[in-house]
Amino acid sequence: MVFLRKYLESCGCEPELIALIRLVSRQMGAIRKAFLENQMYENTLNASGELQAQMDTWADNHLIRVVGESGLVRELASEEQEEIIRFENSRCEYAMVMDPLDGSSLISTNLAVGTIVGIFEKGSVLQPGSKLRAAFYTIFGPLTVLVVSVGKGVQSFAWDPETEHYLLLRDRFCVPEGSQYGTGGVRKDWLPAHLKVLEYFDQNGFKIRYSGSFVADCHQLLVYGGIYTYPGSMKKPEGKLRLLFEANPLGFIITQAGGRITDGKQNILDIMPEKPHQKTPIYIGSKGIIDTIEKIYSTT
Repeated sequence: MVFLRKYLESCGCEPELIALIRLVSRQMGAIRKAFLENQMYENTLNASGELQAQMDTWADNHLIRVVGESGLVRELASEEQEEIIRFENSRCEYAMVMDPLDGSSLISTNLAVGTIVGIFEKGSVLQPGSKLRAAFYTIFGPLTVLVVSVGKGVQSFAWDPETEHYLLLRDRFCVPEGSQYGTGGVRKDWLPAHLKVLEYFDQNGFKIRYSGSFVADCHQLLVYGGIYTYPGSMKKPEGKLRLLFEANPLGFIITQAGGRITDGKQNILDIMPEKPHQKTPIYIGSKGIIDTIEKIYSTT
């Protein structure tokens, strides 16, 4: 039986990093419990101009408080906060980015949602995704599952409420090529390159799978392969998803499992972020399919 802590130690992670990953991951029980009393929408917008669910606010406030009190994080950027939060009394120089509750629009339908986290060193959140020291996410489904990478592949753990430990569920992921895709956005606004990508999918017998929860759809990629995409459009050429909170942590994990992430022209993990809520078009999933998509973009 392999516990999360034992695995992180075997990877040579420093004690402070282990403490931070374990601290955040152990908040998932409190978040899951809070779903029962936080089913509605607030009358407020987040920093991206999106209507907040009560659980967005609850999870955000809870994680900010716990992380701030820990002394393990110097800077924190959250999808729900307009500005970067700096903890001057931190004893460590870790910087953390997070989407406290990805897919929160699905809470009322009881479909899978999750929490996304990325951890940098050197005290700054404004770094390329390739510089991540660790990334992980949780999925709230039949099990509470933690998927983590510290730069040595990707492993998943399941929370056991009896022992109050995360137990190893799958030792290593390798993204297969797959033949499924999901795409966000509105067809009438899609750009010519994306329309050619969809034509390629249709001609090659791809099946559609799209839940509306980025973290849940990316979790499927680890198991089945294929592609998730939220492209740029005529109205929003920069796309919808955030570079810092969504693309980089999940792109890091998928890449560690042998997949790729691109905006159609370049590896998203190489992009130097200029601001916390910077957006990017996204294609993420199987390496071979991403290679084909970039060829389509280069000739369109």
